[in-house]
Amino acid sequence: MPKTAERFDVTGMTCAACSAAVERSVKKIAGVESVNVNLLTNSMNVEYDKEQVSDSEIIKAVTDAGYGAFPKAERGVRQSLKTGAAENPLLQEAEETGLRLKVSVLLMIPLMYISMSHMFNWPLPFFLSGMENAVSFAFAQFLLVVPIIFINRKFFTMGFKTLFRGQPNMDSLIAIASGAALLYGVIAIFRMSYGLGVGDWGLVQKYYHDLYLESSAMILTLITVGKFLEARSKGKTSEAIRKLMDLVPKMARVERDGTEELIPVGAVETGDIVIIKPGDSLPVDGVIVEGHSFVDESSLTGESIPVEKQSGARVSAATINQTGAFKFRATHVGADTTLAKIIALVEDANATKAPVSRLADKISAIFVPLVIGIAVITTAGWLFAGATFEFALSMGITVLVISCPCALGLATPVAIMVSTGRGAEEGILVKSAEALEVFHQVDTVVLDKTGTLTEGKPRVTDIVLGSAGSEEELLTIAQALEKNSEHHLANAILDYAKEKNVPLKEISGFNAIAGRGVEGYLDGVFYAAGNEKFIREKGIDTGSAAELAHRFSEEGKTPLYFAGDKSLLGIMALADIPKATSRQAVERFKEMGVKVVMLTGDNEKTAEAIRLRLGIDESIAEALPQEKDQKIQALQQQGQKVAMIGDGINDAPALARADAGIAIGAGTDVAIEAADIVLTKSDLLDAAGAMELSRATIRNIKQNLFWAFFYNILGIPLAAGLLYPAFGLKLTPMIGAAAMSLSSFFVVTNALRLRKFKPTVMAGRGVELAAATIGATAKERTVTKTVLGNFPDHFSGDLVQQITKNNEGETMEKILKIKGMMCKNCQAHVEKALTGLEGTTVEVNLEDGSARVSSSKTVSDEKLKQVVEEAGYVVTSISKQV
Repeated sequence: MPKTAERFDVTGMTCAACSAAVERSVKKIAGVESVNVNLLTNSMNVEYDKEQVSDSEIIKAVTDAGYGAFPKAERGVRQSLKTGAAENPLLQEAEETGLRLKVSVLLMIPLMYISMSHMFNWPLPFFLSGMENAVSFAFAQFLLVVPIIFINRKFFTMGFKTLFRGQPNMDSLIAIASGAALLYGVIAIFRMSYGLGVGDWGLVQKYYHDLYLESSAMILTLITVGKFLEARSKGKTSEAIRKLMDLVPKMARVERDGTEELIPVGAVETGDIVIIKPGDSLPVDGVIVEGHSFVDESSLTGESIPVEKQSGARVSAATINQTGAFKFRATHVGADTTLAKIIALVEDANATKAPVSRLADKISAIFVPLVIGIAVITTAGWLFAGATFEFALSMGITVLVISCPCALGLATPVAIMVSTGRGAEEGILVKSAEALEVFHQVDTVVLDKTGTLTEGKPRVTDIVLGSAGSEEELLTIAQALEKNSEHHLANAILDYAKEKNVPLKEISGFNAIAGRGVEGYLDGVFYAAGNEKFIREKGIDTGSAAELAHRFSEEGKTPLYFAGDKSLLGIMALADIPKATSRQAVERFKEMGVKVVMLTGDNEKTAEAIRLRLGIDESIAEALPQEKDQKIQALQQQGQKVAMIGDGINDAPALARADAGIAIGAGTDVAIEAADIVLTKSDLLDAAGAMELSRATIRNIKQNLFWAFFYNILGIPLAAGLLYPAFGLKLTPMIGAAAMSLSSFFVVTNALRLRKFKPTVMAGRGVELAAATIGATAKERTVTKTVLGNFPDHFSGDLVQQITKNNEGETMEKILKIKGMMCKNCQAHVEKALTGLEGTTVEVNLEDGSARVSSSKTVSDEKLKQVVEEAGYVVTSISKQV
């Protein structure tokens, strides 16, 4: 049966009863599978059989319920990415409500002055003073009330429409209450007129002090005050997305037919050549075809350090170019850009409901009819008890206006909208409200190893020197041998050699033996590199390194042996090292009471080494891709609520199987599609942050629901006058209207606290935990260098000694070329950044854009580059001073 899911805009909804009525009406259509109505975004998601149901039937069902509907156009924030326009319907609603409020308040001032003048002995014009002018006194109030009712007629039109259709909502309560007070006031005018005509001054005096006209207007005005505050607060819920949207320029500079043109961003087409200058914000996604620069991608990834871009590199809309200029070919425009997809994810999440809100939905469906019934019973009860009609009517009206289905309807969607927007700012993209609720219940987190816990590519972690005279000599030979190799470990050695500025040499007679090693001649001398067995076959004794090689294996590292003519030159150990924040993330999960499990296809020894270093509770090793799904099921069958975090195609089934799937953003599209939550920054700490966000959001929703229920449970009996006989305590309709307005405002304001959400920072522990990982951080790599003592005698652990980069008393000197320094302040900033490194002295030359760094300690090129770029400048090259 072919199914389709469509989204519709719904107009006229004001409370939870409205959304419940729309859902009930649409669900009655044969062929409709599910309906999800969101009060905050005024939208409806419908899943249905398109062969049985048409859009027009769905729209008719909504119309029959008393509301309006139409298929959701590609508009709002996503449409604005095409047009450059940025309209916020929630803020527009606040402006419209604000206008109604101003007019209402302007008229309420003279109305309240006239109606309360006899209580405070305020002076009135002669034609309104005294009992003889009672009708003029009342009619003047009536003339002020009518415009207030007209400007707020929406309450009456929607309220009575839904009431007559048998699906009353909050507007119905307000319309009945305000209308009853107005009707009573009109009757009072006629009764006073009759009293004056027949000279019955007692009748005139009775109604003179109980007109209720001001109550009719005050109810509408106070409700409008609440609606205005609520609309303004709701308008702030989408600020996180609006900040992203504001980064997209309104115009784009493109090259067409050899001519540079400035066109609206919505007019950019796929294949256009876009020209970017320093400081420009990128309008669309694409691939660089000419030029070189550094691009600030923090708006999408959260990474503060600009990323180098050159020909062939991909760039994204809403990122900001730094120093260089380039041209790129547009590949994704409008709603297809990375930014638009992020916004789409957040919008779709806002349109969903958390399971925790289902109780509120059920109550909302019967809430308004129940309140109307209570109001009728209250009025009749007081009349039966002997109270005056005015007293009984006042009690009934107060019950109507104090009850607040709005708070029930807003409790969930405002919290979801704020939290998903806040998460997007932190690089946490939540696909649905259900994912947030499920993730907060998770008690077991399963982590993929490669690319999730680790960097996903091997690095050189240790160098052991044998007969090689120096690290540079060993690296020169290793680089020459490995540059022609296709083995995945070869790139790690080449990257390290490049980092150390090792001169490149050509090798002859190169030969690669699959699964074993490589060999060749350099300057006429035979060299070989590979595993231990391969090197032994060349007649080289590796016994001196046996214990060290065993230690590497225990640590999950892969040793590569390098041999020359009849001698062991040295060993390089390589490993896929953990990310700098992996241990910190594991610790954070454990602090939240979550069990951490690592799932990997690696062997037991490597898995155990990683598990111990990162403090993981349990590791499941040698799991084939198709088995990962089964491992997740096994944990679930033990009664555990499981979240899976991964990045590869082989993780997709497990991500889909888990109660909550989290995809690392740098992973594959398949993994991201299968996941419930996406981390754009590829940082595992964000997964812990996502759990904190989910817990904070569900806690906020529960607070909102508690307040909404508590307020109505307490307010309605109080308004009905249950405490009046014993304590003389009762509420007026005006107090009830004010309380109702504040209830909705309180719920929205409480949800807005989530805008200040920040994931917990484990202060003082970050460096300590990162240092505990293999090789420290990706920014600053520490490679342990050792030498085999008394080579070529058999190895003894006591003879392994640590080699430092510089000998005692020797000073390291490097020259940094820096882009972006424009003035003395820039010079001072760079100098301050570099002198912050221990044992370092610095001379910064503004004229040639360089910095001479001298240090008695070892400082890597990556560390120097990092501190300069964190100060806001770009390091183009680093050279050693001889």
